[in-house]
Amino acid sequence: MTESVAQTTLSTHSSGLTGSVRVPGDKSISHRALMFGALAIGETRITGLLEGEDVLNTAKAMRALGASVEPKVAADGVVTWVVHGRGVGGLVEPDGVLDMGNSGTGARLLAGLLASHRMTAVMTGDASLRSRPMDRVVAPLGLMGARFESRAGNRLPLTVIGTGEPVPMVYESPVASAQVKSAVLLAGLQARGATTVVEPAATRDHTERMLRHFGAEVRSEPAADRPGAVAVTVVGQPELEGSDIVVPGDPSSAAFLVVAALVTTNSEVSLFNVGLNPHRTGLFETLKEMGADLTIQNEREEGGEPVGDLVVRSSKLKGVVVPASRAPSMIDEYPILAMAAACAEGETRMEGLGELRVKESDRLAAIADGLKACGVKVEIDGDTLGVSGCAGAVPGDAIAEVHLDHRIAMSFLVLGLASEQPIGIDDDDAIATSYPSFIADMTTLGANFKKIAASSRAPA
Repeated sequence: MTESVAQTTLSTHSSGLTGSVRVPGDKSISHRALMFGALAIGETRITGLLEGEDVLNTAKAMRALGASVEPKVAADGVVTWVVHGRGVGGLVEPDGVLDMGNSGTGARLLAGLLASHRMTAVMTGDASLRSRPMDRVVAPLGLMGARFESRAGNRLPLTVIGTGEPVPMVYESPVASAQVKSAVLLAGLQARGATTVVEPAATRDHTERMLRHFGAEVRSEPAADRPGAVAVTVVGQPELEGSDIVVPGDPSSAAFLVVAALVTTNSEVSLFNVGLNPHRTGLFETLKEMGADLTIQNEREEGGEPVGDLVVRSSKLKGVVVPASRAPSMIDEYPILAMAAACAEGETRMEGLGELRVKESDRLAAIADGLKACGVKVEIDGDTLGVSGCAGAVPGDAIAEVHLDHRIAMSFLVLGLASEQPIGIDDDDAIATSYPSFIADMTTLGANFKKIAASSRAPA
């Protein structure tokens, strides 16, 4: 490996992970709790909010739009975020630019809010977010009466010229995207009448669940004449009422600890209060098909969302075919699934991964390049990723380039725990966007992570 001047985080083989962790709050639900609280009348109290950079940027944006958003720390150390909203249609024009950092979810949902208010606002983000196209939300929001000015491809910085009277409509989304659906439904809150999004396959329904929790009328039903499609309708101009929200643990964050325990020998890990929304559990289903010793205990419902506790033990995994139909329920988990596949026996084929190319990075390419550098055979055929497993420890001895992507960074740190030689990442700063305590939590369980001066190593 060649010389470099950067600092690197290395992950080395572990003899076992043991213990228990309460994973941080669900990022998708945290974004929505802050936004819906800002649209409600009265006080919304949120416990379990993810305090990662992405969500904190959403909190700043809600303050800039006129809502009061403040954390309150109780004597026992429990943090409750208190939001005093302005009501549907009551947000005010911000004085400055709204910086959404690395969050595609935050930016696309915020576009729906801004589009339905008579104001002009500018959104931007970090280098990764500025490279991601916003066409998929700009197109339907434009049909509702908003106007946009941006760089080529509707990339950030994006100027939103909102309308105070969005046009209710039926929008047939060309992609199964919870972000698109949510942006249109949020704009539809201000419309006079019903707004419907028809999506080709059901996606995560956090928006629908939470809108009902705040008092909106939301309907979900099979779309007529389109097998598998779902029509989601919101009735406009409701009076949302401030509500208490308990944010469950993020299954996308739990995924890294789950796979770490599966691929590291002599491991048994318990994860408490993990969200089990049926539109988010595709990874757990897939891992069980691969032979994972993964059990769910104490299933219950909190704040309108199903939750439970996970117990995970080391397992010998086998390759499987993951159908494209499962992608909407696990789109963020493919990077860590690929790490499990690398340790499995046989080939794992993951189909329908085109959406990975427009995430925080081109995740499909980042996964493939990193695994190849670690000595794993990988093949990309269109939108299908094939990983030939090593039936145990991978060779390693490489540093993966993470492209400012938190999920790529955490995935390769997990893989290093089950490698013959260390695996490193060129940058761990991005991890703070979704799981600030990841390295601390993993170290508590027994992971071997360390910072080194990268004078002897360079990104693969």
